[in-house]
Amino acid sequence: MSPERVALAAELLRHGAATLGETGGLVTHPRIRAAWPGAAVAGPAYTVQLGEGDNLAIHVACADAPAGSVLVVDASDPPDFGYWGEVLTTQAVARGIAGLVIDGGCRDVAALQARGFPVFSALVTLRGAAKERGGSVGDVVTVGGAPVRPGDWVVGDADGVTVVPGAHLAEVTGLARTRTDREQEMFTALEAGATTIELLGLDPSAVRRGSGAD
Repeated sequence: MSPERVALAAELLRHGAATLGETGGLVTHPRIRAAWPGAAVAGPAYTVQLGEGDNLAIHVACADAPAGSVLVVDASDPPDFGYWGEVLTTQAVARGIAGLVIDGGCRDVAALQARGFPVFSALVTLRGAAKERGGSVGDVVTVGGAPVRPGDWVVGDADGVTVVPGAHLAEVTGLARTRTDREQEMFTALEAGATTIELLGLDPSAVRRGSGAD
């Protein structure tokens, strides 16, 4: 990846998936979660659609995707196969692929963590997939309910996964930067003794206080 893209990935990770989801990113379903604690990734999507119970297209994508890409895979038909594991991870790391987001299953989680390869999946499961039923790469896919186009940016962390459409990347990043800066100011004020009621202009009168709240 170019230095500019490396810097952008670092900035998007600094803002985080939750903030980006609040500033125009597309939030994926909560079933798409980090396969191991501490996994985090940001990069342009390389999209994959799998055949039924088959991961041949992932093997093609892993061989073809540019370094720095995040493989974004619709494996929802059906999801309960281990479409990704240690073998593909070994290849992906060697080829500089940044990570994987898959609406389907993965396995070999301990090995993924040991290699530091970030995977976000719908589930972890044991049984392997076939490698003969086609699929596609480079088409629009739907992952966790969010449409993903090649070149959209994908950000995953402990909170989940957000997709930032390529056409709105600069706008969403700018809004996220503003929100991050504003929240940092809020943290400083809260640490100095302010309350969220004061800082957010909330009306506490709608909350009933019982006798035990005095």
